[in-house]
Amino acid sequence: MNTEKEKLSLLSDLIALAKADNEIREAEYELILAVANQLGVDKATLDKLFDTKAERVPLKLESQRILQFHRLVLLMNVDGENHINEMETIHNIGLKMGLNPMAIDQVLKVMYEYPNRVVPPEVLVGIFKAHYN
Repeated sequence: MNTEKEKLSLLSDLIALAKADNEIREAEYELILAVANQLGVDKATLDKLFDTKAERVPLKLESQRILQFHRLVLLMNVDGENHINEMETIHNIGLKMGLNPMAIDQVLKVMYEYPNRVVPPEVLVGIFKAHYN
């Protein structure tokens, strides 16, 4: 279970990605709100994060970091567009999370092979596992 600080940090990363192209679309906000609900963070607290970034709290478990990267990939693709700033932002967030740079790059390449660029969770996990063996 994530601590409150970890939850806010996760949501701040999602918000940073949504802001990367200088426009937060409704679909992006709705996805972030759904994640907030899943994490047990209320809408008012979430909305404050759009103005005040939460402290970055590193996730201890690799599985949690991979799950968060998957959320980021979903968010980046929810509007059907990939802005260069989003690609750079997601890559940098992945690096800050301590994920393997080659695995990050591979995920960002293979996403184009799937409908709506939604990489199935098992494929994403498989990519990361392959780079850690």
